[in-house]
Amino acid sequence: MITFIVSILLLILGYFTYGKYIEKLFGVKEERSTPAYVNQDGVDYLPMSTGKNSLIQLLNIAGVGPIFGPIMGALYGPVAFLWIVFGCIFAGAVHDYLTGMISIRNRGAHLPELAGKFLGKVMKHVVNAFAILLLILVGTVFVTSPASLLHNLMNGSISLWMITVAIFGYYILATLLPIDKIIGRFYPIFGALLLIASVGVGAMLIIQKAPIPELTFTNMHPDNLPIFPLLFLTITCGALSGFHATQTPIISRTTQREGQGRKIFYGMMIAEGIIAMVWAAAAMSLFHGSTGLNELLATGGTGLVVSEVAKVTLGAVVGTFAVLGVIVLPITSGDTAFRSARMIIADYIKLPQLSMKSRLLIAVPLFVISIALTQIDFNILWRYFSWANQATGVIALFVGAMYLYIARKNFWVALIPGAMMLYTTTVYILNAQIGFRLSMNASYIVGAVISAVLVIIFFKAAQKARAAELPLDVDVSGFNKAA
Repeated sequence: MITFIVSILLLILGYFTYGKYIEKLFGVKEERSTPAYVNQDGVDYLPMSTGKNSLIQLLNIAGVGPIFGPIMGALYGPVAFLWIVFGCIFAGAVHDYLTGMISIRNRGAHLPELAGKFLGKVMKHVVNAFAILLLILVGTVFVTSPASLLHNLMNGSISLWMITVAIFGYYILATLLPIDKIIGRFYPIFGALLLIASVGVGAMLIIQKAPIPELTFTNMHPDNLPIFPLLFLTITCGALSGFHATQTPIISRTTQREGQGRKIFYGMMIAEGIIAMVWAAAAMSLFHGSTGLNELLATGGTGLVVSEVAKVTLGAVVGTFAVLGVIVLPITSGDTAFRSARMIIADYIKLPQLSMKSRLLIAVPLFVISIALTQIDFNILWRYFSWANQATGVIALFVGAMYLYIARKNFWVALIPGAMMLYTTTVYILNAQIGFRLSMNASYIVGAVISAVLVIIFFKAAQKARAAELPLDVDVSGFNKAA
Protein backbone atom coordinates (compact mmCIF):
# COMPACT_ATOMS: atom_id res chain seq x y z
CA MET A 1 0.00 0.00 0.00
CA ILE A 2 3.06 2.28 0.07
CA THR A 3 2.71 3.26 -3.61
CA PHE A 4 -0.94 4.19 -3.11
CA ILE A 5 -0.37 6.33 0.00
CA VAL A 6 2.73 8.04 -1.42
CA SER A 7 0.81 8.82 -4.61
CA ILE A 8 -1.98 10.52 -2.66
CA LEU A 9 0.58 12.54 -0.69
CA LEU A 10 2.37 13.57 -3.90
CA LEU A 11 -0.90 14.86 -5.37
CA ILE A 12 -1.55 16.98 -2.27
CA LEU A 13 2.05 18.19 -2.23
CA GLY A 14 1.75 19.08 -5.92
CA TYR A 15 -1.07 21.51 -5.15
CA PHE A 16 1.02 23.42 -2.61
CA THR A 17 4.25 23.43 -4.62
CA TYR A 18 3.83 23.18 -8.38
CA GLY A 19 0.35 24.69 -8.18
CA LYS A 20 1.79 27.68 -6.34
CA TYR A 21 4.54 27.99 -8.97
CA ILE A 22 2.03 27.98 -11.85
CA GLU A 23 -0.07 30.61 -10.06
CA LYS A 24 2.98 32.84 -9.55
CA LEU A 25 4.11 32.26 -13.14
CA PHE A 26 0.74 33.33 -14.54
CA GLY A 27 0.65 36.42 -12.36
CA VAL A 28 -2.59 36.92 -10.44
CA LYS A 29 -4.08 40.43 -10.46
CA GLU A 30 -6.38 40.63 -7.45
CA GLU A 31 -7.49 44.18 -8.25
CA ARG A 32 -8.65 43.22 -11.77
CA SER A 33 -12.43 42.92 -12.21
CA THR A 34 -13.61 39.49 -13.35
CA PRO A 35 -16.28 38.66 -15.97
CA ALA A 36 -18.71 37.81 -13.13
CA TYR A 37 -18.97 41.56 -12.53
CA VAL A 38 -17.98 43.10 -15.86
CA ASN A 39 -20.43 41.01 -17.92
CA GLN A 40 -22.99 40.20 -15.23
CA ASP A 41 -26.29 39.14 -16.84
CA GLY A 42 -28.00 37.02 -14.18
CA VAL A 43 -27.91 33.90 -16.40
CA ASP A 44 -24.32 32.78 -17.12
CA TYR A 45 -22.33 35.69 -15.68
CA LEU A 46 -22.79 36.25 -11.96
CA PRO A 47 -20.49 36.14 -8.90
CA MET A 48 -20.55 33.07 -6.62
CA SER A 49 -18.45 32.10 -3.59
CA THR A 50 -15.16 30.20 -3.79
CA GLY A 51 -16.55 27.14 -2.03
CA LYS A 52 -19.58 26.95 -4.30
CA ASN A 53 -17.49 27.50 -7.43
CA SER A 54 -14.98 24.85 -6.35
CA LEU A 55 -17.59 22.16 -5.82
CA ILE A 56 -19.38 23.05 -9.05
CA GLN A 57 -16.06 22.91 -10.91
CA LEU A 58 -15.27 19.50 -9.39
CA LEU A 59 -18.62 18.09 -10.43
CA ASN A 60 -18.41 19.72 -13.85
CA ILE A 61 -15.07 18.11 -14.67
CA ALA A 62 -15.49 14.78 -12.85
CA GLY A 63 -18.17 12.90 -14.78
CA VAL A 64 -17.62 9.15 -14.83
CA GLY A 65 -14.11 9.74 -16.16
CA PRO A 66 -12.17 9.61 -12.85
CA ILE A 67 -14.02 6.39 -11.96
CA PHE A 68 -14.70 4.46 -15.18
CA GLY A 69 -11.36 5.43 -16.77
CA PRO A 70 -9.15 4.39 -13.82
CA ILE A 71 -11.13 1.14 -13.43
CA MET A 72 -10.33 0.22 -17.04
CA GLY A 73 -6.80 1.61 -16.65
CA ALA A 74 -6.28 -0.63 -13.60
CA LEU A 75 -5.99 -3.55 -16.02
CA TYR A 76 -2.48 -2.29 -16.83
CA GLY A 77 -1.44 -2.56 -13.17
CA PRO A 78 0.26 -0.02 -10.85
CA VAL A 79 1.93 1.77 -13.78
CA ALA A 80 -1.46 3.52 -14.05
CA PHE A 81 -0.70 5.28 -10.75
CA LEU A 82 2.24 7.08 -12.37
CA TRP A 83 0.10 8.57 -15.13
CA ILE A 84 -2.56 9.69 -12.65
CA VAL A 85 -0.06 11.40 -10.32
CA PHE A 86 2.34 13.02 -12.78
CA GLY A 87 -0.30 13.60 -15.43
CA CYS A 88 -2.52 15.37 -12.90
CA ILE A 89 0.19 17.60 -11.36
CA PHE A 90 2.15 18.57 -14.48
CA ALA A 91 -0.48 18.33 -17.23
CA GLY A 92 -4.11 18.15 -16.11
CA ALA A 93 -4.04 20.74 -13.33
CA VAL A 94 -1.86 23.10 -15.40
CA HIS A 95 -4.32 22.67 -18.29
CA ASP A 96 -7.31 23.49 -16.07
CA TYR A 97 -5.67 26.45 -14.36
CA LEU A 98 -4.42 28.10 -17.54
CA THR A 99 -7.68 27.66 -19.47
CA GLY A 100 -9.65 28.99 -16.50
CA MET A 101 -7.44 32.01 -15.89
CA ILE A 102 -6.97 32.93 -19.56
CA SER A 103 -10.75 32.74 -19.91
CA ILE A 104 -11.15 35.09 -16.93
CA ARG A 105 -8.76 37.54 -18.60
CA ASN A 106 -10.83 37.37 -21.81
CA ARG A 107 -14.39 38.02 -20.55
CA GLY A 108 -15.12 34.34 -19.85
CA ALA A 109 -14.35 33.22 -23.41
CA HIS A 110 -14.72 29.53 -24.28
CA LEU A 111 -11.97 27.45 -25.88
CA PRO A 112 -12.94 28.06 -29.56
CA GLU A 113 -12.73 31.81 -29.08
CA LEU A 114 -9.42 31.53 -27.21
CA ALA A 115 -8.03 29.23 -29.91
CA GLY A 116 -9.10 31.74 -32.56
CA LYS A 117 -7.34 34.56 -30.74
CA PHE A 118 -4.10 32.77 -29.87
CA LEU A 119 -3.77 30.07 -32.55
CA GLY A 120 -5.40 31.76 -35.55
CA LYS A 121 -8.85 32.31 -37.04
CA VAL A 122 -8.89 28.93 -38.79
CA MET A 123 -8.39 27.19 -35.43
CA LYS A 124 -11.45 28.98 -34.06
CA HIS A 125 -13.67 27.17 -36.56
CA VAL A 126 -11.85 23.85 -36.15
CA VAL A 127 -11.98 23.96 -32.34
CA ASN A 128 -15.59 25.11 -32.37
CA ALA A 129 -16.63 22.02 -34.34
CA PHE A 130 -14.36 19.84 -32.19
CA ALA A 131 -15.72 21.22 -28.92
CA ILE A 132 -19.36 20.82 -29.96
CA LEU A 133 -18.69 17.23 -31.07
CA LEU A 134 -16.93 16.47 -27.78
CA LEU A 135 -19.68 18.04 -25.65
CA ILE A 136 -22.48 16.21 -27.46
CA LEU A 137 -20.57 12.93 -27.04
CA VAL A 138 -20.01 13.71 -23.34
CA GLY A 139 -23.67 14.60 -22.83
CA THR A 140 -24.77 11.39 -24.56
CA VAL A 141 -22.29 9.14 -22.74
CA PHE A 142 -23.31 10.78 -19.46
CA VAL A 143 -26.96 9.99 -20.12
CA THR A 144 -26.52 6.30 -20.90
CA SER A 145 -24.02 5.45 -18.13
CA PRO A 146 -25.99 6.84 -15.12
CA ALA A 147 -29.25 5.50 -16.59
CA SER A 148 -27.71 2.03 -16.71
CA LEU A 149 -26.39 2.32 -13.14
CA LEU A 150 -29.79 3.45 -11.83
CA HIS A 151 -31.55 0.68 -13.75
CA ASN A 152 -29.27 -1.93 -12.16
CA LEU A 153 -29.52 -0.34 -8.70
CA MET A 154 -33.33 -0.64 -8.83
CA ASN A 155 -33.10 -4.21 -10.16
CA GLY A 156 -34.90 -3.22 -13.35
CA SER A 157 -38.09 -2.11 -11.56
CA ILE A 158 -38.17 1.06 -13.70
CA SER A 159 -37.52 0.72 -17.42
CA LEU A 160 -34.26 2.02 -18.83
CA TRP A 161 -35.96 4.32 -21.31
CA MET A 162 -38.01 6.03 -18.56
CA ILE A 163 -34.83 6.73 -16.55
CA THR A 164 -33.14 8.05 -19.71
CA VAL A 165 -36.08 10.38 -20.41
CA ALA A 166 -35.99 11.65 -16.80
CA ILE A 167 -32.26 12.43 -17.04
CA PHE A 168 -32.77 14.23 -20.35
CA GLY A 169 -35.56 16.25 -18.70
CA TYR A 170 -33.19 17.36 -15.96
CA TYR A 171 -30.51 18.21 -18.52
CA ILE A 172 -32.93 20.45 -20.41
CA LEU A 173 -33.75 22.41 -17.25
CA ALA A 174 -30.10 22.74 -16.21
CA THR A 175 -29.13 23.87 -19.71
CA LEU A 176 -31.82 26.55 -19.98
CA LEU A 177 -32.22 28.00 -16.48
CA PRO A 178 -29.81 30.58 -14.93
CA ILE A 179 -26.75 28.90 -13.41
CA ASP A 180 -27.69 29.76 -9.81
CA LYS A 181 -31.18 28.19 -10.02
CA ILE A 182 -30.24 24.49 -10.24
CA ILE A 183 -26.47 24.11 -10.65
CA GLY A 184 -25.51 26.69 -8.04
CA ARG A 185 -28.13 25.43 -5.59
CA PHE A 186 -27.75 21.64 -5.71
CA TYR A 187 -24.17 21.05 -6.82
CA PRO A 188 -22.60 21.75 -3.41
CA ILE A 189 -24.80 18.97 -1.98
CA PHE A 190 -23.88 16.61 -4.83
CA GLY A 191 -20.21 17.53 -4.38
CA ALA A 192 -20.32 16.60 -0.71
CA LEU A 193 -21.92 13.25 -1.60
CA LEU A 194 -19.20 12.55 -4.15
CA LEU A 195 -16.38 13.39 -1.74
CA ILE A 196 -17.89 11.34 1.09
CA ALA A 197 -18.26 8.32 -1.20
CA SER A 198 -14.71 8.51 -2.56
CA VAL A 199 -13.11 9.23 0.83
CA GLY A 200 -15.14 6.38 2.33
CA VAL A 201 -13.94 3.86 -0.25
CA GLY A 202 -10.33 5.07 0.11
CA ALA A 203 -10.41 4.91 3.90
CA MET A 204 -11.89 1.41 3.89
CA LEU A 205 -9.19 0.19 1.50
CA ILE A 206 -6.63 1.24 4.12
CA ILE A 207 -8.61 0.00 7.15
CA GLN A 208 -9.33 -3.37 5.52
CA LYS A 209 -5.68 -3.60 4.41
CA ALA A 210 -6.62 -4.23 0.81
CA PRO A 211 -3.77 -5.83 -1.20
CA ILE A 212 -3.08 -2.77 -3.35
CA PRO A 213 -0.10 -3.72 -5.53
CA GLU A 214 3.17 -1.81 -5.32
CA LEU A 215 4.73 0.02 -8.24
CA THR A 216 5.91 -2.04 -11.19
CA PHE A 217 6.46 -1.08 -14.83
CA THR A 218 5.24 -4.47 -16.04
CA ASN A 219 2.22 -4.42 -18.35
CA MET A 220 -0.37 -6.54 -16.54
CA HIS A 221 -3.16 -6.14 -19.09
CA PRO A 222 -4.75 -9.57 -19.75
CA ASP A 223 -5.08 -8.77 -23.47
CA ASN A 224 -1.52 -7.38 -23.59
CA LEU A 225 -2.69 -4.07 -25.02
CA PRO A 226 0.18 -1.54 -25.24
CA ILE A 227 0.62 0.91 -22.37
CA PHE A 228 1.49 3.64 -24.88
CA PRO A 229 -0.66 5.19 -26.18
CA LEU A 230 -3.72 3.35 -24.83
CA LEU A 231 -3.27 4.02 -21.09
CA PHE A 232 -3.11 7.76 -21.75
CA LEU A 233 -6.48 7.67 -23.51
CA THR A 234 -8.07 5.18 -21.14
CA ILE A 235 -7.41 7.33 -18.06
CA THR A 236 -8.28 10.88 -19.08
CA CYS A 237 -10.28 12.54 -16.31
CA GLY A 238 -8.06 12.17 -13.24
CA ALA A 239 -4.89 12.84 -15.23
CA LEU A 240 -5.56 15.13 -18.21
CA SER A 241 -8.86 15.81 -19.93
CA GLY A 242 -9.68 18.28 -22.69
CA PHE A 243 -13.31 18.18 -21.60
CA HIS A 244 -12.24 20.36 -18.67
CA ALA A 245 -11.32 23.16 -21.08
CA THR A 246 -15.00 23.30 -22.06
CA GLN A 247 -16.08 23.49 -18.43
CA THR A 248 -13.66 25.96 -16.82
CA PRO A 249 -15.12 28.95 -18.73
CA ILE A 250 -18.48 28.27 -17.04
CA ILE A 251 -16.82 28.95 -13.68
CA SER A 252 -14.56 31.70 -15.06
CA ARG A 253 -17.82 33.61 -15.55
CA THR A 254 -18.77 33.23 -11.87
CA THR A 255 -15.35 33.66 -10.17
CA GLN A 256 -15.14 36.71 -7.90
CA ARG A 257 -11.35 37.23 -7.77
CA GLU A 258 -8.36 35.93 -9.72
CA GLY A 259 -6.74 34.77 -6.47
CA GLN A 260 -9.45 32.11 -6.14
CA GLY A 261 -8.28 30.45 -9.36
CA ARG A 262 -5.68 28.07 -7.88
CA LYS A 263 -8.19 26.52 -5.50
CA ILE A 264 -10.98 26.35 -8.08
CA PHE A 265 -9.08 25.20 -11.16
CA TYR A 266 -5.77 23.63 -10.07
CA GLY A 267 -7.07 22.35 -6.73
CA MET A 268 -10.20 20.64 -8.04
CA MET A 269 -8.13 18.82 -10.66
CA ILE A 270 -5.92 17.52 -7.85
CA ALA A 271 -9.09 16.42 -6.02
CA GLU A 272 -10.17 14.58 -9.16
CA GLY A 273 -6.77 12.89 -9.31
CA ILE A 274 -7.23 11.62 -5.74
CA ILE A 275 -10.67 10.24 -6.69
CA ALA A 276 -9.08 8.48 -9.68
CA MET A 277 -6.37 6.99 -7.43
CA VAL A 278 -8.98 5.58 -5.03
CA TRP A 279 -10.98 3.82 -7.75
CA ALA A 280 -7.91 2.56 -9.60
CA ALA A 281 -6.53 1.10 -6.33
CA ALA A 282 -9.87 -0.52 -5.52
CA ALA A 283 -10.11 -2.08 -8.98
CA MET A 284 -6.55 -3.42 -8.74
CA SER A 285 -6.89 -4.93 -5.28
CA LEU A 286 -10.41 -6.32 -4.80
CA PHE A 287 -10.83 -8.76 -7.70
CA HIS A 288 -7.72 -10.98 -7.57
CA GLY A 289 -5.65 -9.02 -10.06
CA SER A 290 -6.21 -7.83 -13.60
CA THR A 291 -7.58 -11.18 -14.77
CA GLY A 292 -10.41 -11.16 -12.23
CA LEU A 293 -11.11 -7.49 -12.97
CA ASN A 294 -11.21 -8.23 -16.70
CA GLU A 295 -13.73 -11.02 -16.15
CA LEU A 296 -15.96 -8.75 -14.08
CA LEU A 297 -15.77 -6.03 -16.72
CA ALA A 298 -16.74 -8.56 -19.38
CA THR A 299 -19.70 -9.68 -17.27
CA GLY A 300 -21.26 -6.35 -16.33
CA GLY A 301 -18.99 -3.53 -17.45
CA THR A 302 -17.62 -0.73 -15.30
CA GLY A 303 -21.01 -0.18 -13.67
CA LEU A 304 -20.86 -3.63 -12.08
CA VAL A 305 -17.30 -2.99 -10.86
CA VAL A 306 -18.44 0.25 -9.19
CA SER A 307 -21.28 -1.56 -7.42
CA GLU A 308 -19.02 -4.39 -6.25
CA VAL A 309 -16.33 -2.01 -4.97
CA ALA A 310 -18.92 -0.03 -3.00
CA LYS A 311 -20.47 -3.14 -1.45
CA VAL A 312 -17.16 -4.80 -0.58
CA THR A 313 -15.66 -1.71 1.07
CA LEU A 314 -18.71 0.00 2.58
CA GLY A 315 -21.34 -2.70 2.96
CA ALA A 316 -24.72 -3.04 1.26
CA VAL A 317 -26.47 0.00 2.76
CA VAL A 318 -23.64 2.57 2.78
CA GLY A 319 -22.39 1.11 -0.49
CA THR A 320 -25.72 1.95 -2.12
CA PHE A 321 -25.24 5.60 -1.15
CA ALA A 322 -21.73 5.45 -2.61
CA VAL A 323 -23.16 4.16 -5.90
CA LEU A 324 -25.63 7.05 -5.83
CA GLY A 325 -22.64 9.37 -5.46
CA VAL A 326 -21.11 7.78 -8.56
CA ILE A 327 -24.41 8.17 -10.43
CA VAL A 328 -24.43 11.87 -9.56
CA LEU A 329 -21.03 12.33 -11.24
CA PRO A 330 -21.99 11.80 -14.88
CA ILE A 331 -25.32 13.59 -14.44
CA THR A 332 -23.58 16.68 -13.08
CA SER A 333 -21.15 16.70 -16.00
CA GLY A 334 -23.72 15.89 -18.65
CA ASP A 335 -25.87 18.88 -17.75
CA THR A 336 -22.96 21.32 -17.91
CA ALA A 337 -21.77 19.68 -21.15
CA PHE A 338 -25.00 20.70 -22.83
CA ARG A 339 -24.94 24.08 -21.11
CA SER A 340 -21.37 24.65 -22.30
CA ALA A 341 -22.32 23.60 -25.85
CA ARG A 342 -25.18 26.13 -25.81
CA MET A 343 -22.83 28.90 -24.63
CA ILE A 344 -20.13 28.06 -27.21
CA ILE A 345 -22.61 28.08 -30.09
CA ALA A 346 -24.17 31.31 -28.80
CA ASP A 347 -20.76 32.97 -28.68
CA TYR A 348 -19.89 31.65 -32.14
CA ILE A 349 -23.05 32.94 -33.85
CA LYS A 350 -23.22 35.98 -31.56
CA LEU A 351 -26.72 35.22 -30.26
CA PRO A 352 -27.43 36.77 -26.81
CA GLN A 353 -28.80 34.27 -24.28
CA LEU A 354 -30.93 36.55 -22.10
CA SER A 355 -34.26 35.27 -23.49
CA MET A 356 -35.56 31.71 -23.12
CA LYS A 357 -36.42 31.66 -26.83
CA SER A 358 -32.76 32.22 -27.77
CA ARG A 359 -31.62 29.47 -25.44
CA LEU A 360 -34.21 27.02 -26.83
CA LEU A 361 -33.17 27.83 -30.39
CA ILE A 362 -29.74 26.37 -29.67
CA ALA A 363 -30.56 23.73 -27.04
CA VAL A 364 -33.34 21.84 -28.87
CA PRO A 365 -31.17 20.70 -31.84
CA LEU A 366 -28.43 19.63 -29.41
CA PHE A 367 -30.79 17.35 -27.53
CA VAL A 368 -32.28 15.92 -30.73
CA ILE A 369 -28.81 14.91 -31.93
CA SER A 370 -27.91 13.47 -28.52
CA ILE A 371 -31.09 11.37 -28.36
CA ALA A 372 -30.21 9.89 -31.75
CA LEU A 373 -26.68 9.08 -30.55
CA THR A 374 -27.99 7.07 -27.58
CA GLN A 375 -28.78 4.31 -30.10
CA ILE A 376 -25.06 3.79 -30.79
CA ASP A 377 -23.07 1.23 -28.78
CA PHE A 378 -21.59 2.80 -25.61
CA ASN A 379 -18.12 1.33 -26.18
CA ILE A 380 -17.88 2.91 -29.64
CA LEU A 381 -19.00 6.27 -28.28
CA TRP A 382 -16.41 6.01 -25.48
CA ARG A 383 -13.56 5.40 -27.95
CA TYR A 384 -14.44 8.47 -29.99
CA PHE A 385 -14.97 10.46 -26.81
CA SER A 386 -11.54 9.46 -25.46
CA TRP A 387 -9.69 10.57 -28.59
CA ALA A 388 -11.70 13.80 -29.05
CA ASN A 389 -11.22 14.50 -25.35
CA GLN A 390 -7.43 14.29 -25.37
CA ALA A 391 -7.12 16.08 -28.71
CA THR A 392 -9.08 18.97 -27.20
CA GLY A 393 -6.67 18.92 -24.25
CA VAL A 394 -3.75 19.29 -26.66
CA ILE A 395 -5.33 22.39 -28.21
CA ALA A 396 -5.99 23.91 -24.78
CA LEU A 397 -2.39 23.33 -23.65
CA PHE A 398 -1.10 24.95 -26.85
CA VAL A 399 -3.34 27.96 -26.17
CA GLY A 400 -1.79 28.19 -22.70
CA ALA A 401 1.72 27.85 -24.13
CA MET A 402 1.04 30.60 -26.67
CA TYR A 403 -0.29 32.93 -23.96
CA LEU A 404 2.81 32.41 -21.82
CA TYR A 405 5.17 32.70 -24.81
CA ILE A 406 3.70 36.08 -25.82
CA ALA A 407 3.92 37.18 -22.17
CA ARG A 408 7.63 36.16 -22.18
CA LYS A 409 7.09 33.63 -19.40
CA ASN A 410 7.99 29.96 -18.98
CA PHE A 411 5.78 28.47 -21.71
CA TRP A 412 7.39 25.03 -21.44
CA VAL A 413 5.08 24.15 -18.50
CA ALA A 414 2.24 23.94 -21.04
CA LEU A 415 4.11 23.09 -24.24
CA ILE A 416 5.89 19.96 -22.95
CA PRO A 417 2.69 18.16 -21.79
CA GLY A 418 0.90 19.53 -24.88
CA ALA A 419 3.53 18.12 -27.25
CA MET A 420 3.56 14.80 -25.41
CA MET A 421 -0.21 14.44 -25.71
CA LEU A 422 -0.11 15.61 -29.33
CA TYR A 423 2.18 12.66 -30.09
CA THR A 424 0.01 10.33 -28.00
CA THR A 425 -3.28 11.22 -29.70
CA THR A 426 -1.69 11.19 -33.15
CA VAL A 427 -0.21 7.71 -32.66
CA TYR A 428 -3.55 6.48 -31.32
CA ILE A 429 -5.70 7.72 -34.21
CA LEU A 430 -3.16 6.47 -36.78
CA ASN A 431 -3.24 2.96 -35.27
CA ALA A 432 -6.81 2.64 -33.95
CA GLN A 433 -9.64 0.73 -35.60
CA ILE A 434 -11.71 3.95 -35.44
CA GLY A 435 -8.83 5.76 -37.17
CA PHE A 436 -6.36 4.97 -39.97
CA ARG A 437 -5.44 1.40 -38.91
CA LEU A 438 -1.70 1.70 -39.52
CA SER A 439 0.68 -0.72 -37.81
CA MET A 440 1.92 0.39 -34.41
CA ASN A 441 5.51 0.87 -35.61
CA ALA A 442 4.36 2.95 -38.58
CA SER A 443 2.12 4.96 -36.24
CA TYR A 444 5.07 5.75 -33.98
CA ILE A 445 7.14 7.08 -36.89
CA VAL A 446 4.41 8.99 -38.73
CA GLY A 447 3.10 10.35 -35.41
CA ALA A 448 6.56 11.69 -34.53
CA VAL A 449 6.87 13.46 -37.89
CA ILE A 450 3.40 15.03 -37.68
CA SER A 451 3.97 16.14 -34.08
CA ALA A 452 7.36 17.67 -34.86
CA VAL A 453 5.95 19.61 -37.82
CA LEU A 454 3.06 20.98 -35.74
CA VAL A 455 5.38 22.06 -32.93
CA ILE A 456 7.58 23.90 -35.46
CA ILE A 457 4.47 25.62 -36.85
CA PHE A 458 3.54 26.59 -33.30
CA PHE A 459 6.92 28.25 -32.69
CA LYS A 460 6.71 30.23 -35.93
CA ALA A 461 3.19 31.41 -35.08
CA ALA A 462 4.28 32.27 -31.53
CA GLN A 463 7.19 34.39 -32.77
CA LYS A 464 4.84 36.32 -35.09
CA ALA A 465 2.28 36.84 -32.32
CA ARG A 466 4.94 38.11 -29.90
CA ALA A 467 6.41 40.45 -32.53
CA ALA A 468 2.91 41.79 -33.28
CA GLU A 469 2.33 42.27 -29.53
CA LEU A 470 -0.97 40.40 -29.61
CA PRO A 471 -3.05 41.68 -26.66
CA LEU A 472 -3.30 38.96 -24.04
CA ASP A 473 -6.22 40.29 -22.01
CA VAL A 474 -9.46 42.19 -22.57
CA ASP A 475 -9.23 45.73 -21.16
CA VAL A 476 -11.53 46.16 -18.12
CA SER A 477 -9.82 49.22 -16.67
CA GLY A 478 -12.89 51.40 -17.23
CA PHE A 479 -15.20 49.14 -15.21
CA ASN A 480 -16.23 50.25 -11.73
CA LYS A 481 -17.16 47.19 -9.64
CA ALA A 482 -18.87 49.30 -7.02
CA ALA A 483 -21.24 50.68 -9.65
